[in-house]
Order: sequence, then structure tokens, then C-alpha cells
Amino acid sequence: MKSYEVNFDGLVGPTHNYGGLSYGNVASQSNSQQSSNPKEAALQGLAKMKALMDMGFQQGVLAPQERPDVAALRRLGFAGSDAQVIQQAAKEAMPLLVASCSASSMWVANAATVSPSADTADGRVHFTAANLNCKYHRSIEHPTTSRVLGAMFADQQHFAHHAALPAVAQFGDEGAANHTRFCRAYGEAGVEFFVFGRSAFDTRYPAPQKYPARQTLEASQAVARLHGLREEGVVYAQQNPSVIDQGVFHNDVIAVGNGEVLFYHEDAFLETDRMLAELSSKLAKVGGTFQSVCVPRSAVTVDDAVRSYLFNSQLLSRPDGSMLLIVPQECHGNERVWQYLQGLTGSGGVIGEVKVFDLKQSMQNGGGPACLRLRVALNETELAAVNPGVIMTAPLYDSLTQWVERHYRDRMTENDLADPQLLLECRAALDELTQILKLGAVYPFQIN
Repeated sequence: MKSYEVNFDGLVGPTHNYGGLSYGNVASQSNSQQSSNPKEAALQGLAKMKALMDMGFQQGVLAPQERPDVAALRRLGFAGSDAQVIQQAAKEAMPLLVASCSASSMWVANAATVSPSADTADGRVHFTAANLNCKYHRSIEHPTTSRVLGAMFADQQHFAHHAALPAVAQFGDEGAANHTRFCRAYGEAGVEFFVFGRSAFDTRYPAPQKYPARQTLEASQAVARLHGLREEGVVYAQQNPSVIDQGVFHNDVIAVGNGEVLFYHEDAFLETDRMLAELSSKLAKVGGTFQSVCVPRSAVTVDDAVRSYLFNSQLLSRPDGSMLLIVPQECHGNERVWQYLQGLTGSGGVIGEVKVFDLKQSMQNGGGPACLRLRVALNETELAAVNPGVIMTAPLYDSLTQWVERHYRDRMTENDLADPQLLLECRAALDELTQILKLGAVYPFQIN
């Protein structure tokens, strides 16, 4: 039976704005308060989806959140009609209104952790929505994320869904941004790789001093248990605390893996040699041959990596066995990074080609190609069981492009977020989107 890695890209939401909400994310903070362009952001994301589809990759789409989140504001004491809640929040607590308007759900690498059926005890694909509790504006996402994933992967014979972990610091979970999987083939048993920034209970593990470590070891272990993963099919590694303090807030800003290959920066991890040996040994036991591609700090600094998002790229397997690296335009603009990439693809190694995409709107808010997609390994039967409305096709691309053109603004500032009309525009757009994607009622305004 054939198997595939399907990339489900997040659709950028209508309130895409530069709120600077994410402490530790250099791009997010440095572009705070600038004017954004939601329409351009959504179209840039859709263009990447269609390009990958046209290259022959399986591609899907994941719907955004309802924003502004009026219900979240009500829980914080704002009252009255929806319009009054928004106006009161804008007057008394603008940062809370900005948080309730965040479109960060577009980075669906944070939506959930996914384990394929070949790895799990019950032979189903398992999903655990990330609690994202390190940041308030993201911690409010998981209820809707769970409903959307449930509507996309509804067949209980093939798919299992778990609620987000307890929303406390000890179980901080950031989803697939700190998780990858190595395997010989997508349909075969593999090794799941969980990267954590700190331990909540074990003081032997160091922690960063400046920025928060968002993923805990305990959260990663809990997800592995929920998914029924075998001990011999899991490797835990600690992210280097010093790179977290340099703006590497998720592992997918400093490393990316696919198939049998890990592409990583020299400073990405602690105890790197031990970790690589464990990955190699465990992958060998399921028939794989582990390969690592280390980018030396002498060629690309951590600062280069953070500014260019070299590692926040998509590493994709092609039919001939080589791999394609999808990078943001910022990699081309960084002389050291681009020089390294030219040497990499010319070396005859496993990464044979680099393709550059313009994702400026997303990049300025702190997310690159890898942030925008959630990878789900599926066999043919499982792929057939996925809600077909969310699988990218040429007609769906056209429908979504026209939908964006109809509903999205081409300029968004903090003042625009205080406009009660924005909520009505967003709800009208999302109501239509659920029909296009055949999701049913997944948003609070459709349910309540």
C-alpha cells in the first residue's frame, strides 16, 4: 500500500496583524505595530500550497481560528454586545484585544503533534492538540483546533484525537514545531523525535536565562504515552538553551527532519553526538539508515539562521530519492546562508535542490515555510478517509483565492482591530469557508 506525507498548510486568517505578541520570537517583536496585509499574506500562503501540489506533493489546508475571540474577552470580564465587548477592550486593555485578534493559528506546525498509524499501538493516526500555554494569544486556540482536526479526520476507525495537555507550565506543549519523525518510508514504522527546552521536574536539565523554553520534557513524554508509542520508537533531545536565548523559540527554527535525514545547525542541541547515535541505532532497528547534515557555525551563525529561517524550511522527498528544500526568500537575501545552500546542492548530497518562496507577510510575523504546515503521514486507505474538502486541488485553490479576494482587507493596523465591523467580516468569511472546506459547524459563533 502506498503512503504519503501530506502537508496541511494553515490558511492565514482575516485578522493577520503584527501585534508583537511573542516574546522570544525576534521577527514577531521587531515588526510589532507595523501595518500588515492580510490579503497578501493569505494569497502568499495559498500560492505555496498550489506550487507544492503542482510539483506532485499531497497538499491540504487547515482553517484559521475565529478572531477576534469575543468569548475569550468575555471570560476576562468584558461585557455587553459583541461590539461593546470589543470597544470596551480597546479602551481599557488594548493588549488583550490585540491578543484576541491574533492570526497566529496560521502556523499549524503548532496546532498538534501527529503520530502515524505505523508507530502507534492501536494502528490509528493519533492527534494531540497543542496547549500552547506559554503565550496567552495562542493558548486560546486548541478548542477550535480540536474541532477543525476532528472535522478533517473524522473516521474513528483510522483517526484518534486527544485533548490538549493540562494548561500549566509543567506541560507546555508546542506541537509539531518540536517534533519530527524519521522513517525509511512514510507507511513503515519510524522513530519519533521529540525536542524539549526544559524539564519541569528534573533539575539536572539546564534552562535558558533570557527567553522561555516553551516545550517541556514532561509534555513530550505525555504525548508519546497518549499516542501509544513504543520506547524503542522514540528519542528525546534537549534544545540548546543558549540558542533559545538567541531567538530559537522552537526547534523548527534550528533543525528540520524528513525521511532518514536530519538537517540541523551545529549549535541546535545538547549532547548532540549521543542523540545522533540513538537516532541512528533506533532507525536501523526498523530498517532505516539515518543521515545527518550538520550546518557548521563557521558557515552560518545562529543569528543568520534566525534572520533567514534557513531551518524553518520544508524538506520534501522526491520520487528519485533526492530531497527538495523549500526556503523563504530571506535565505536568498542572506549572503552567507545563500552561499552555504549553493554549496549544499552542488555537493551531490541528499538535498539536491532549493526552491525559494515569497512569504514575507508570514516571515515578518515570525513564521516560515515549516511553521505554515502540519505534516500527516497517511497510507492510501487513511488518505481516502480524510475529509476530501480539505485536500488541495486546482478548483479548491481557485475557490479559496476568490474567497480571500472577497473577504480580506489589504491593510491591518492596531486601530483596525478595534472596529466592531471586523468581527462581522470575519464571521461571514469563516461561515463561507466552512462550506467550501465541508467542515460543518466548527466555530463558536456557528455552535452557540
